[in-house]
Amino acid sequence: MKAHLQAFIQYLQDRRRLSSNTLYSYERDLSFFLKYMDEQGISEVRDVQKHHLSRYILQLRQDGRAVATVSRHTVSIRSFFHFLLEERQVLQDPTLHLETPKQEKRVPKVLTVCEVEKLLASPSTATNAGIRDRAMLEVLYASGIRVSELISLDVNHINLSMGFLQCMGTGTKERIVPLGGVACDTLRTYLSEVRDKLAKDERAGQALFLNQLGTRMTRQGFWKIIKKYAAEAQIASEITPHTMRHSFATHLLENGADLRAVQEMLGHADISTTQVYTQVSKTRIMDVYNQAHPRAKIK
Repeated sequence: MKAHLQAFIQYLQDRRRLSSNTLYSYERDLSFFLKYMDEQGISEVRDVQKHHLSRYILQLRQDGRAVATVSRHTVSIRSFFHFLLEERQVLQDPTLHLETPKQEKRVPKVLTVCEVEKLLASPSTATNAGIRDRAMLEVLYASGIRVSELISLDVNHINLSMGFLQCMGTGTKERIVPLGGVACDTLRTYLSEVRDKLAKDERAGQALFLNQLGTRMTRQGFWKIIKKYAAEAQIASEITPHTMRHSFATHLLENGADLRAVQEMLGHADISTTQVYTQVSKTRIMDVYNQAHPRAKIK
């Protein structure tokens, strides 16, 4: 069955053009599943039946896996067997009518506008690293792009005169995202004063944001940067690079932005994914009301 798994991963890479992180996730989930099937004495994909899958999912739940994790495993298995059916490696799809555990829609954690302003003001513009870091944070909040998209930006993806960036999202879907004036200004300073100093040799290539080694900024490197400035800004709430994306969407909607426009900027295929941010707005409105209205609480 491992040969089928490798063929599936190759298909996702070549035909679906999924990111390396997504490919790794599929391979990890399905390797775990195939190991379980092997332990049950099932070595051929055509021998897998629905009751085997149901028992596997039950085992994941009994092992204490989170609903989100079990749901992800289920999606991976379903995609795998859809591929096998198309390739005629199985005669029927055992995942048909297989139930996916329902996940509770979590309200994303976001920063207040005041917290964002403190975070963006934290990097010192007296150093090259500070100028770069402020530009990265400003672009992240101004555009709402993912951290993987941020570190993948090349110099030619930025159009400062028109005020937008060209972003390659999941599944190599390209989108154009506006940049505000402040983000453009910080980028202009970074490009004119800092980037060439960081680009020590040809390893820099066309990468927009470079680390101290002169190579493209990594996800781990940026994670450390945002943690550092969150601590300096004394932001008590937990913050990740994705928190900035959540904050971007929530603040736009709170200020009257159109939901469809926010969906386009975030690169969401389904508007229901974007609608979760309207719930954040409603929750914050209720918090403000309960704190401010003299008759909001029963005494």
